[in-house]
Amino acid sequence: MTQHGFDDEEDDFPEWVDRIKANVAGEVRRRRKEVGWSAQDLADRCEQLGHPIPRNVIANMESGRRANLPLVDVMVLAAALETYPACLIFPVGYVEETQELPFQHLVPTWEALRRFTGEQEVPGYDAGLVPDFELHASLVRTALAALEEEEQARFAAKTATSRAQQEEAERRRSKYADQAISAKYNLRYLRRDIRDEGATPPDLPPALGDVDPPEPDTETTPEERP
Repeated sequence: MTQHGFDDEEDDFPEWVDRIKANVAGEVRRRRKEVGWSAQDLADRCEQLGHPIPRNVIANMESGRRANLPLVDVMVLAAALETYPACLIFPVGYVEETQELPFQHLVPTWEALRRFTGEQEVPGYDAGLVPDFELHASLVRTALAALEEEEQARFAAKTATSRAQQEEAERRRSKYADQAISAKYNLRYLRRDIRDEGATPPDLPPALGDVDPPEPDTETTPEERP
């Protein structure tokens, strides 16, 4: 099913707004019918999520009669329909082309979505700390996997029935221990850099609780410190 779009002429600002609203409205209607809900069912779910959107407001939105579409409504509608806000704004596969900003030419919806989410980099755009947080998540996964492999290799070394098996297990244990140390080292300095930016790094799992340096003891005087 493909939503009906606007003509392909260059759009002015009001037409761009209408296009984006039509994207959201069409995808809300499509997704609502896909899950077998009435407009009232959707309204009830939005109320359960803590942000009521009355049935008549949803009906007016889907029919194009609603004058505005707040971002908070898009967020709650997406959660209610168990999808992502970006998928309502840029319905990949259901709207072939769309506009990203006023006065711009139509582009494939897939490309618009990737730029909207930051998956496709735009030269000169500031991605904030998103790349740092992505790297942080990758390093956490690497460290946890290495620790798990190290523990398995340690167990294999203890239960080895021959010297050759024990040596191989010890070799693997040492390899994964080095990987874990390297990932933890990189995590520590990445987290320091994030703090230097005035931001708070993500929480660490308990297994990586030794990544951050210990907090200084502020309750003791310099004379009392060893």
